[in-house]
Amino acid sequence: MSTASGDSPILLRRSLESGRIHSAYLLSGPGAAPQDAALDFVRALVCRQPDGPCEECVDCRRSSPGEPIPLDGAGSKGPLLRHVGDHADLFWVERGEGSTRVSIRQIRALQNALHLRSTEGGRRAAVIADAEWMNQEAQNALLRILEEPPPQTTLVLATATATGLLTTVRSRCQRVRFEADPAAAQQDPERIAMRARLDGIATAGIPELLDWAAEYRGARATVVGGVETLLETASLWMRDRVADAVRDTAANVTHELDAFSTLNDCRKTLSQRNANPQMVVERALLALRESTLR
Repeated sequence: MSTASGDSPILLRRSLESGRIHSAYLLSGPGAAPQDAALDFVRALVCRQPDGPCEECVDCRRSSPGEPIPLDGAGSKGPLLRHVGDHADLFWVERGEGSTRVSIRQIRALQNALHLRSTEGGRRAAVIADAEWMNQEAQNALLRILEEPPPQTTLVLATATATGLLTTVRSRCQRVRFEADPAAAQQDPERIAMRARLDGIATAGIPELLDWAAEYRGARATVVGGVETLLETASLWMRDRVADAVRDTAANVTHELDAFSTLNDCRKTLSQRNANPQMVVERALLALRESTLR
């Protein structure tokens, strides 16, 4: 099994090798790695070779991703979900175009699809991308599937962070965590520019930080991706600061760890329906600045 993000996580690979497939997995981590691995995993579940996806069997050819069909969370201008490639037993759910949520209508549509008989008579699987963007109603609807999954059916939740998911959802999934790739982040021009700004945060005044946060003013669906990138980059930046500090055995990193905690809280807040992205950034930047001043 090969993924765009590199070697497969051990848990997923062992599940395929042993044939002991759990009814639900939760893949979390920054960047595209969770969604890429989720796609690869569900395709491997229907592949006719033991170490799929082989890209040669009929199921792999059917599940080969093409140009994705845009989804509509309301179901009025487009479908609520789509198949993976043309495979009738693989489903994909994500936020609709211009939407900030995975809607309850999408989860109910998925529930209905999964309760139909398998077209091919084998396994079925569904990926819920952007899983952190399900509101509580959608998560409660998902719980009904997790509590009584149809036979031979696997759900894969892919998310940047699991903190926005209900504990009852998380507890019913096998967890697979992806770590941030510092090397890749260091080659991304956007992240390089962010780190340069963070390097100067200790000398930045409050008005300057508020101006920075104001760059994330606008429609939530438009700016939320940039806020996610900023929070992820800030976490890597802070991790490097902590690593440098602990080389000095007398160093006290309490304030840096407090900033880490605030960044995690900001991620959780960002996933909430009424969260203001600009205010989330303000809180994160102020916490980062404070950690450098003590």
